[in-house]
Amino acid sequence: MGIVDASLVLEDGTVFSGLSVGAAGVAAGEACFTTASAGYEQAVTDPSYARQVLTFASPLVGNYGVDERLLESSRVWTEGVVMRRARPAWSAWLAQRGVVALEEIDTRALVRRLRDDGAMRCALGTAAPEELHARALAQPHIDWPRMLAEPELASPPPALEACVAEPYTVGTGPRVVLLDLGCKQSIVHRLVESGVQAVVVPGTWDAEAVLELEPSAVLVGNGPGDPAQLDGPVQTVRDLLGRTPLFGICLGHQLVGLALGLRTFKLPFGHRGANHPVRVTGSRRVLVTAQNHGFAVEPGDGAVVSHVSLNDGTVEGLQGDGITTLQFHPEAAPGPHDALPFFDRIAEACRSARIYAAS
Repeated sequence: MGIVDASLVLEDGTVFSGLSVGAAGVAAGEACFTTASAGYEQAVTDPSYARQVLTFASPLVGNYGVDERLLESSRVWTEGVVMRRARPAWSAWLAQRGVVALEEIDTRALVRRLRDDGAMRCALGTAAPEELHARALAQPHIDWPRMLAEPELASPPPALEACVAEPYTVGTGPRVVLLDLGCKQSIVHRLVESGVQAVVVPGTWDAEAVLELEPSAVLVGNGPGDPAQLDGPVQTVRDLLGRTPLFGICLGHQLVGLALGLRTFKLPFGHRGANHPVRVTGSRRVLVTAQNHGFAVEPGDGAVVSHVSLNDGTVEGLQGDGITTLQFHPEAAPGPHDALPFFDRIAEACRSARIYAAS
């Protein structure tokens, strides 16, 4: 489509003017940003971005085209995309998939606004700014406390919409059941590469259904939304504690924390990008990590904090009896490979479980 005038309007009424380079229409969601300079096709197809409008802080997006093999799911999950400048092939790819996308937005000012004032709902498109502002204010909240305060703006958990409808199996070897709540495909691929069989099941399954598959370990995957809204999956994880080696990534880490009796909270503007430093507690080792989350776990009794963010001191990992979780994304798709050994730990836990079962 041709380039036309467009705007992004935050819920506080702030207007950012730009040009439409995606599909026609209006989109709305929670405004967020990523600091990654690569992996744009992975980002927009990551289910963790459901109900969000993604701003790329990097000034030029689409430099190396689009590689369909890198997609994290079969569809685009971001409600909209905001950029300073976009390559034509990337813009065309977004338009073909019905994604509302803007360029020529002052993304530096937008990112600073979100960092200073916190995450806000927004709307974007070619409609008048007044209409976009009304659309932003009508957008459902993502965090559970605000849903309770304004029930007319509540919405179902996006993680239950993003999970698979039917289980499927990939690879051979010791069996790892992956509880899917919007899991990235690269996590499945890393599991298989580590020498295990990944059985991906819906996040709505209970613990007994998971254990009927006789897994050597269970991995609770990433996904979108507020973990405090997911009572069913939290109970599933709670019922799995002590019955199988248990691992968690991102949302899965948060659900394990809730199952252990810890609390979660919404970050002011989240952690999203491929350059976040994380310290391994009890050591001087620092990992450069890929992250995509808007909520975090408060430390407390029940598990040892294994990793800490060097940016804001929040919990980035938990360790306990038969429990290992990471808030960041060890699959590195895209991102640094510092945390890839996490998948070797899962494979080793599977081998140890099989040896114990056979003895």
